[in-house]
Amino acid sequence: MDFLIRAPEPVDAAALADLHVATWREAYSHLLPEGFFSAEYIQSRHRMWEQVLQQPQGDSIVRVAESGGLPFGFAWAGPSRRDGETSPPRSHQLYAIYLLASHHGGGAAQALLDEVLGAAPAMLWVAKENPRAVAFYVRNGFQFDGAEQIDPAAPSITDARMVR
Repeated sequence: MDFLIRAPEPVDAAALADLHVATWREAYSHLLPEGFFSAEYIQSRHRMWEQVLQQPQGDSIVRVAESGGLPFGFAWAGPSRRDGETSPPRSHQLYAIYLLASHHGGGAAQALLDEVLGAAPAMLWVAKENPRAVAFYVRNGFQFDGAEQIDPAAPSITDARMVR
């Protein structure tokens, strides 16, 4: 499968927001409450991506995977975010990496991860209920460190921290 990895432009915000929602629907619909993907939620993704792309933080990096001019995946990383009272175990964090299921297995996820993190020590939070993602991270040297959290907006998803 041919694909291109590129840095997004502010004009890509709406497409990235829609892609973000679509990938979450594919990955987590069976774990999320009815009505989770409300108009309000979708609008919040649009606002988030507009801010991320129009006011980029100096140390954060976003990359988009596209084929035929259409985005099908993205990755976003930057400085580790503080979790409550504890300091993060790594200085760099993968915030998100998502691909449409129709593009799984084509190498784009690896290319995206390599673009935003390289081989640097990093941390991430992964849904424990997503075995495909967990296996991908393990192949890339990440291990669970025992920390877990539950998102109040998605209480049936337990996020577990992985580090390398």
